[in-house]
Amino acid sequence: MKTIKVYGMNCPKCAQLYEHIERAAVELGIKYTIEKITDIDKIIETGIALTPAVSVDGVVKVSGKVPSVEALKKIL
Repeated sequence: MKTIKVYGMNCPKCAQLYEHIERAAVELGIKYTIEKITDIDKIIETGIALTPAVSVDGVVKVSGKVPSVEALKKIL
């Protein structure tokens, strides 16, 4: 099971990234959990400087952009 975290402050791009990563996971048919991290202190603790961002199994894979669903499938 993949553990996915989406980091951001509830901006439109953050919401779009959440939708894209969830769609990518569903289309791939993988088992996953997804969590939104909106607390700025927690975001800073991870070392993320730009949001939106995504981590998969504890590794930051995307920061500061919203990749396409197809690009996110490759990341997953």
